[in-house]
Amino acid sequence: MQSSLISICNLGDFSNSNYDIFYDSLKGFNTKFPFVEESHKQDFYSILFLDSCHGEIEIDNHKIYFNCPKVVIIQPNCIFKINLHPDTSGKIISFTETFFSLRYNNNSLNDFSFFENGCKPYMSLNSFQKEHLQTFFELFEYEYSAILKDKTKVLRSYLNILLVQLERIYNPQIITKTHNSKNEKVKEFEKLVEQHFKEHKMPSFYAEKLHVTPNYLNKICKSEASKTAGDIVRKRITIEAQRLLHYTNLSINEIAHDLGFENVSYFITFFKKQTCTTPEQFRKNASH
Repeated sequence: MQSSLISICNLGDFSNSNYDIFYDSLKGFNTKFPFVEESHKQDFYSILFLDSCHGEIEIDNHKIYFNCPKVVIIQPNCIFKINLHPDTSGKIISFTETFFSLRYNNNSLNDFSFFENGCKPYMSLNSFQKEHLQTFFELFEYEYSAILKDKTKVLRSYLNILLVQLERIYNPQIITKTHNSKNEKVKEFEKLVEQHFKEHKMPSFYAEKLHVTPNYLNKICKSEASKTAGDIVRKRITIEAQRLLHYTNLSINEIAHDLGFENVSYFITFFKKQTCTTPEQFRKNASH
């Protein structure tokens, strides 16, 4: 179902908890939260552990089916919908960035490759991985359900361990990222892009915000992210354009305006250069 506007839900739509974290079984999930069947965004992170499942989850342009156990990752601002059979066996953990960063300021969520924009939002599990992760989810469930001293501290620690375990599965060959000034500056840049990409498309704007020169910003993006600063901005614009083309019935002109392009022809040229197809053709292909 397409609409002109994409609704945004927050953690309060699932829980009245004040912990900025939510845990639940996926059995009967669609019955309890029917709004997840419609395309929407959320302003928090979710990790779905699916053991035995029938149904479909669609995240941006990925349709995920369940022929084996999987973990599905849902990031803030992606567009998705969930349609699971009532007898689904699995768990969900949802949390805000604030919940995580209160403790792990130097272990940013940006360190995890499955939280990068445009990445594959799921991982398949073998039998060992499934059993291993199930242990973490059971520990998490016990702590979440109990009334214990320092509960949020323990949940935050469990969450960090779980994310590290998922990173090992998702990208087992990854080289541990070092926390240096260049790396941190690129992370700051990416956060600024997330906030301002519609209004500001030139790296010079972000360089000024970061108190560095455009040349230096470009240099550290190449060394730390293997992309130019301009590449990072353009990728974020392209992802948002694809989401709007796929999940809304906004006209091409309206999408161009929403993304801050002065005229539709400039947007079409930009989109074609980034994707090798026109916005109209992308929308047509995405509808099949």
